[in-house]
Amino acid sequence: MQPLNLPAYTPSVRQESGKTYILDRLRKKYVALTPEEWVRQHFVNFLFTLKNYPRGRTGNEISLTLNGLKKRCDTVVYDKTGKPLVIIEYKAPEITIGQDVFDQISLYNQVMQVPYLIVSNGIIHYCCRMNYHDKTYCFLRDIPDYNEICGPVADNTSGKKNF
Repeated sequence: MQPLNLPAYTPSVRQESGKTYILDRLRKKYVALTPEEWVRQHFVNFLFTLKNYPRGRTGNEISLTLNGLKKRCDTVVYDKTGKPLVIIEYKAPEITIGQDVFDQISLYNQVMQVPYLIVSNGIIHYCCRMNYHDKTYCFLRDIPDYNEICGPVADNTSGKKNF
C-alpha cells in the first residue's frame, strides 16, 4: 500500500482465500484492505497516538438515516456524554479531495450537527470547525487534540466562511 502523510504504523494484516484483510481495532474484526481502509486505519491510529482521541469514544462505519436512506459515516468521535463531536470522511490516496467530498460529509452533518468535520485521503487532511450560531465555518491549520475539542476552542483558524 501507498505511504501516507501520517505517522508510521504497522497494522495487523492477513491473507485469506487470496484476499488481504486489515484489523479494524475499533470494530474488532478484520475487514477488506482497500486503499480507503488503509487511510482509515492509519488516520485513526494518528488520532489515538498523537491527538489523544479515546478509543472508547470513537467508532467506525456509524450508521445514520438521511432523507429515508441509510448512510454510513467513516468515523465518528463522541464526547463523554455520547454526543457526536467529529465526523471524519476518508478517501483513497489517489482521490483528490474536492467539493464533492465536502458535499458528502456536509450531508452527513445535516443529521449529526457536529462541531468538527475532517476529510483525509491520507496525504492531505482538512479540518473545519462549524459555528451554527453564526452559520459560518473555518478551516483549521491542524487536526485538534481531543482535549481541545472538548474544552475551550482555540483560535487556530485560517479564515471563516458562511454556509
